[in-house]
Amino acid sequence: MEAEWDPRDPLGEMNFIATLRKNGFPTVAIAQAWLHRDDCAAVLEAQAKHPFVRGIRHKPKPGMMDDPAWRAGFARLQPLGLHFELQAPWSQLEEATRLARDFPETLIVLNHTGLPSDGALPVWRKALNAFAACPNTAVKISGLGNVVRKRDVILTAIEFFGPQRAMFASNFPVDSLRASFDAIYSDFDRFTQSLSAAERRGLFHDNAVRIYRMDS
Repeated sequence: MEAEWDPRDPLGEMNFIATLRKNGFPTVAIAQAWLHRDDCAAVLEAQAKHPFVRGIRHKPKPGMMDDPAWRAGFARLQPLGLHFELQAPWSQLEEATRLARDFPETLIVLNHTGLPSDGALPVWRKALNAFAACPNTAVKISGLGNVVRKRDVILTAIEFFGPQRAMFASNFPVDSLRASFDAIYSDFDRFTQSLSAAERRGLFHDNAVRIYRMDS
């Protein structure tokens, strides 16, 4: 679960979730931090103290992933046992690929499949393929409400990352503006019928459990 209620108070939201947890639910969460800010070290250390926090999500502006100050914050993630959740369009994947190569020990999970669009699928494919070539990357296949060629996007992402580094996500409640939960997952089910039972189990369940360490 990703929570982001107020960028001015990244610690408040995780503290609030901590008060809601009961019998281990919510299971895990992705916290927020601003990696280029002066308080980055203190914020990350505080977030990592929550036993249910698994990573940090950030929406970097173009060029930010090459910025030394931002990268200094990024370098603090792996020692704290945190991975990075990247929400950025495919046009920023070139710099994300450099980031993944320069920090091979830090897992980067790309959110919303890199935000493809039907008119940009060829350049999206090229950018995604280069990013997926880094073994410390994974992808959440979600956020496809504006894409008509959903089958192409879904199968391309699975092809590039492999069935072990891809996982399906609902992006609810945001994607409820485009389709129902059942419709979204029916597409995931329909377009992966040719895969093995183990591969499908990974995409729908096992990969998320492993990547987000839900059983620890």
